[in-house]
Amino acid sequence: MQIVRVSILRSPRERFDRLAAMMREADVVLRPGIEAMPGLVAYWAGEDPEALALSNVSVWRSLADARQMDDFAPMKELAKSFLAEGASFERPIFNFATLWRLEPNAS
Repeated sequence: MQIVRVSILRSPRERFDRLAAMMREADVVLRPGIEAMPGLVAYWAGEDPEALALSNVSVWRSLADARQMDDFAPMKELAKSFLAEGASFERPIFNFATLWRLEPNAS
């Protein structure tokens, strides 16, 4: 069973472009530490301009692996910058145990 971790950030309309740019820039800061974490399967950061939301979605081999993100200092530090720009984070962060999976045939 794998864990799908979903974190959502909400943005004021007037700050969305700035926050989306900050999320893109966060890649350089966060990627090395996240890639080094045991149990990482995949990680995506995304944006939904219509919903004024940004997301971090990751897949982990176990709940313990996913919970490494709870104490990841670079992420906590960046969160302060997002909050200063008017963002709000939905809590709790979800750690979904997978019930089923679909992988379309590549052929």
